[in-house]
Amino acid sequence: MELDMSAEELKSALNRLRRAQGQLAGVIKMIEEGRDCEDVITQLAAVSRALDRAGFSIIATGLQQCMTSEDPQVRDSTQMRARLEKLFLSLA
Repeated sequence: MELDMSAEELKSALNRLRRAQGQLAGVIKMIEEGRDCEDVITQLAAVSRALDRAGFSIIATGLQQCMTSEDPQVRDSTQMRARLEKLFLSLA
């Protein structure tokens, strides 16, 4: 299944991923500088949340496309449902 995101959805997902990328760079720098463990873990949790949100956004777009598809093979496919469920659960 090809993911077709609108410009707004794409921009939002990319912004989330870039934010996570920046946060991860900050975590790496904190570790290299020997910063406080609690601060590092707090920032690492923020990176994880940002990645999760980007992933959920992308999966939600895929689910929406499947549900609104004109193609009954896409909409009713047990295999497609299983693939989407696997993707969703991979982020859980």
